[in-house]
Amino acid sequence: MSKLNRQEAMEKLVAESTTDQLFEKPLGQWRLALRRFRERKSGMVGLFLISALILVAIFAPLIAPFDPNEDLIGERDVKRYQEPCVHLLGCPEDQSQHLMGIDGNVRDYFSRIVFGSRVSLQLGFFTVTLALVVGSAIGAVSGYLGGWFDNIAMRFMDVILGFPSLLLAIAIVAVLGPGLRNALIAIAIVTLPGYARVMRAQVLAIKESDYVAASQALGASPRQVLLRRVIPNAMTPLVVLATLGVATAILEAAGLSFLGLGAQPPLAEWGSMLADYRNLVFTAPHLVFFPGLAIMITVLGFNLMGDGLRDALDPTLNR
Repeated sequence: MSKLNRQEAMEKLVAESTTDQLFEKPLGQWRLALRRFRERKSGMVGLFLISALILVAIFAPLIAPFDPNEDLIGERDVKRYQEPCVHLLGCPEDQSQHLMGIDGNVRDYFSRIVFGSRVSLQLGFFTVTLALVVGSAIGAVSGYLGGWFDNIAMRFMDVILGFPSLLLAIAIVAVLGPGLRNALIAIAIVTLPGYARVMRAQVLAIKESDYVAASQALGASPRQVLLRRVIPNAMTPLVVLATLGVATAILEAAGLSFLGLGAQPPLAEWGSMLADYRNLVFTAPHLVFFPGLAIMITVLGFNLMGDGLRDALDPTLNR
């Protein structure tokens, strides 16, 4: 092949590749974010941990060998504060197997840990959902309307932020009364300002955009502009904040239960299980270690997944 022919072939190849790039269908924002998230190893580890915990919570009746509130007093070789017995790890075959031991009420501790995942995950998801919906609504309306409503709403948020979150949650539960539902409400109230302020900041930036002005020029009402143009484009940082907020909610719920203000006996909840046996850390350490480990894994999973989502959704980190 002559030099001229080679040059013509190269020019044709470049032209074809350029044409392919011009007509290549661009990836959507969320599809592109998903591809970037898959490249984050820490985010994928967090997703794996959370997926495993969700599966454990869903199939808890199939995984747990006993009812979490069933006492095993009549079972052979079972006693209070019994250490874990796993046959594969050398525990005698003639001794009944209990993977995480027996608690002070002669209940299988592994079953209680498994069912405790349901309580913690439900509380975390419901709390964040409530705070996200209410906080986003307040922040969106406040940022879009401005004026006196903005001043009143944001000053109220500042008042809530002026108190330490756990102390304010304790005060709210003390007024409403101890219980898991009241703990959920209290945690949602103390975490609500974060979502409201982030949404307000996003709305203030987005409402000045050209496509918002175009919608207004075409006759769209303020409600239509807010619901169809502003809020959908303001949700990206809230997704990350909500993912990290689940971990915070689970920790605060465990703290309230540890103080006796959250889940009440005999409900299996990791924080209350820690509180019940906190004085046995040296005599029966497994009763403190396993619920603490469950909380740590759950919080770590949500934090890792939240970091991965932040990296995938933040355009400044993916240029």
